[in-house]
Amino acid sequence: MAKKSTQTYLGIDIGGTGIKGALVDVEKGELVAERFRIDTPQPATPQAVATTVAEIVKHFDYKGTVGCTFPAVVRHGIVYSAANVDKTWIETDADKLFEESTGCPVHVMNDADAAGVAEMAFGAGKGKQGVVFMLTFGTGIGTALFTNGILVPNTELGHMELEGKEVEPRMSEKARETLELSWSKWARRVTKYLNYLERLFSPDLFIIGGGLSKKSDKFFPLLEVKTPIVTAQLFNEAGIVGAAYVAKQLDEEKSEE
Repeated sequence: MAKKSTQTYLGIDIGGTGIKGALVDVEKGELVAERFRIDTPQPATPQAVATTVAEIVKHFDYKGTVGCTFPAVVRHGIVYSAANVDKTWIETDADKLFEESTGCPVHVMNDADAAGVAEMAFGAGKGKQGVVFMLTFGTGIGTALFTNGILVPNTELGHMELEGKEVEPRMSEKARETLELSWSKWARRVTKYLNYLERLFSPDLFIIGGGLSKKSDKFFPLLEVKTPIVTAQLFNEAGIVGAAYVAKQLDEEKSEE
């Protein structure tokens, strides 16, 4: 299915276990075709991932700008960290790499930032002003920070230290399962983390996404925070939708130049 209108963009979400893509109606924030998923190649080297991204673009017979998420710090298309991906990604120009493999213009951005953009445009953060924090709890912890709707990119605060230890290995959904933590014990850990973010940023709203967002009834009542906290609404589609939405915005900016 080729791009049929200016409102349909391809979003691709690169994760540690799977790479997913779908066509998105960027006016409504909705998928217009079923997601297509391919297992993330192992090892997930730049060239191997680029080949997989090209397969997804080919699957949709898509011609146009592609929005793509990546689990790392990404500035101007260049990858600058590799906490959960192959170390050979560091200083790789992901935009250029994927453009060469797909034949399409590509915009790569941090995965949590993309999910946050989707929630702010179409989900739990729509119309919210002030300081909004989106946190995704899954294999790792992703963070996206917004002030009056504007993204502050690449915060990656799942990798910050709290009490002398990195947050992510102790407080992600994977950590809860691996360490066999009860909901109450895990919630106490997350409360400390959220309290620290409150002291640093004085947020007006926390949005909780990722795999755990579907289990919010298990732990929301156990969190002791002053900031209002809500569940993300786009679930596993957030990264795809956000990446596609930003691709559309960039196209509009270029057309105005």
